[in-house]
Amino acid sequence: MRVSGFHEPGGPDVLRTIEVPAPEAGPGEVRVRVRTAGVQPYDLAIREGWSPPGTPEGFPRVPGNEFAGVADQAGAGVTEVKAGDEVIGNCRLNAYAEYVVVPAGVLAAKPASMPWDVAGGFPAAVMTPHIALEEMRVGPGDTLLVHAAAGAVGTVAVQLARIAGATVIGTASEGNHDYLRSIGATPVAYGDGLEERVRALAPDGVDAALDGAGGHALDVSIDLVQDRNRIITLVDHGRAAELGVRTTPDKRSAARIAEAARFYDEGRLRVHVRGVFPLDRAADAHREVATGHGRGKVVLDVGGDAA
Repeated sequence: MRVSGFHEPGGPDVLRTIEVPAPEAGPGEVRVRVRTAGVQPYDLAIREGWSPPGTPEGFPRVPGNEFAGVADQAGAGVTEVKAGDEVIGNCRLNAYAEYVVVPAGVLAAKPASMPWDVAGGFPAAVMTPHIALEEMRVGPGDTLLVHAAAGAVGTVAVQLARIAGATVIGTASEGNHDYLRSIGATPVAYGDGLEERVRALAPDGVDAALDGAGGHALDVSIDLVQDRNRIITLVDHGRAAELGVRTTPDKRSAARIAEAARFYDEGRLRVHVRGVFPLDRAADAHREVATGHGRGKVVLDVGGDAA
C-alpha cells in the first residue's frame, strides 16, 4: 500500500510517498480502506521527532491520527463493524495510508450526509472540544468564552456549547466575525482592551473559558473566570500548572464521535474544510497547517474521492 511517511524527522520535505506492506486485521481489530485523513499540529510534532507515549519506534514513521474510510476486514470477535461499513475514527499514528488497522471500539459510523472531506477531519475536530466542555461542565445558563473561536476546534466548541444551552463569546480577527455570528457566537476582537470588551458583553461575568490562543488571551481568561477549574488551555501547556488552569485530559472515545456525528446529521453542527491535498502532497498540507492561519480543517485525500 501507499503511505506518506518519513525515514528521519525534519521539516515538511521529509515526507515521502512510500510503499509498505498492507497491515492485516487481528482479533478485535478492523482494517479500514482510508478515503481521507485529517492533518493537524499533532502530526507536525510527529514529523519533527516527537513520539507519543506507548507508540512503537522505528522507521518509516507514518503520521495521521484521524481518518474516514470503508471497513475492509473485521478480525475475530468483531461484531459491531462489518466489511463495507463507512466509518470514522482515530488512532495515534498511521492514518496517512491506504489502509489502517485499529481496534473496533475506536470506530463510529459515518453519516451518509457527511462528505468524505469533512469526515476525514471530523474525529479530532470534535474530540477535543467535546472533552473540554464536559470537563468544564458547560451547560444551560453558562457564558463560555472561546479564544481562537474561528479555528477548527474553536468552531466546534462554539457549536457544542450552543447545543448544550450556553451563551458563547468568541475571540477572532475581525474578518471572521460574521462567520462566528453564523454559528451562534458573539464575536470580539483580539488585542488590547479585550477584557473590557468581553465584560461589556457579559456584565454578569464569564463562567468558563476555552483557550485556543494562549498568552494574553489566557491572562484575560483568568481575570474573567472566577473558578480556574473551569478554564482549559489547549495551547499554553507550559503555564497551565503555574496558573492553576487545566489542560484537556485524554478521554477520547468513539461515543463522543458518534454523538457529534449525530449532531452533524441533524444539521446542528458543521465542520469547515479549508483545504484538501492528495496523499503525495502531504508536505504541502503540513505547510498549510503550520501557518496557523485559516478557518477550518486541512485534509488528505487518500482514496482520490474526497468530495
